[in-house]
Amino acid sequence: MTLLGVPNVSEGRDQGAIAAIGGAFEAGGARLLDLHVDPDHNRSVYTLAAPPGRLAPALAAGAREAAKRIDMNRHTGVHPCVGALDVAPVVHLDQARRGPAVAEALVAADEIARAIGAPVLLYGVLAGGRTRAELREGGAGALARRLEAGELRPDFGPARAHRTAGAVLVTARPPLVAFNLLLTTRSTLDDARDIAAAVREGGPEGLPGVRAIGVWLAHERAAQVSLNVERPDEIPLAAIVDAVRRHAPVSAAELVGLAPRRAFDGFPSDLPIHGFDPERHLLESLLD
Repeated sequence: MTLLGVPNVSEGRDQGAIAAIGGAFEAGGARLLDLHVDPDHNRSVYTLAAPPGRLAPALAAGAREAAKRIDMNRHTGVHPCVGALDVAPVVHLDQARRGPAVAEALVAADEIARAIGAPVLLYGVLAGGRTRAELREGGAGALARRLEAGELRPDFGPARAHRTAGAVLVTARPPLVAFNLLLTTRSTLDDARDIAAAVREGGPEGLPGVRAIGVWLAHERAAQVSLNVERPDEIPLAAIVDAVRRHAPVSAAELVGLAPRRAFDGFPSDLPIHGFDPERHLLESLLD
């Protein structure tokens, strides 16, 4: 039985640190399927595969290296984050693996907290539906203050944020699709933020299970709508492209990590996806 881990690390610029953290995940017992690095987000997303019992120690090993390499007091980047190892979801590919994924996520949360001496907070199904956005509101500093005031209590680890590594968010979940749409240079950051607010769940045109933020990419000199699609069975990426295009022209798309093949049903042929290779980026191509 294979489970996936998708740790998101708050480093996307220091290639030495990125490689060392990836090496630690692999030395801990996981297979590295994919690595997506973004210097503007200052974030690296690793996709790991391992059986139950081996994924948790691998996540803890990578967390230890990330805590050694990343100082959140010096972190800059457009993506919201609260820790050196920001999130560490355990992903189940089908319902039969849901129970083992939940158990592995809870073990991983405990092992990560012990490995780096940082608080671990659960989200999603492990925390009554509490979201990452709720925990990240105001950034790492705000979360540290909420912990110190007792407004939030960690599920594992110390009651206060780690001085340099911050905190870690952990859950178990089915596959989601992390997906970015780059707007043309005619669009502004405010445009991207307005579009994100319109299309995300709860917005005026809210798409179920879609989380979205608008950011500015300095190296592209363009605005981006950055999305997490939590229900790719219900909302194919083509529907999201259509929703965003109703507001502004889109120049390119980007997949962060891996995705199930069905997410690309009906995807528009006129929109390039930067670096996308079906043999490397579709789950079905990499896993039995």
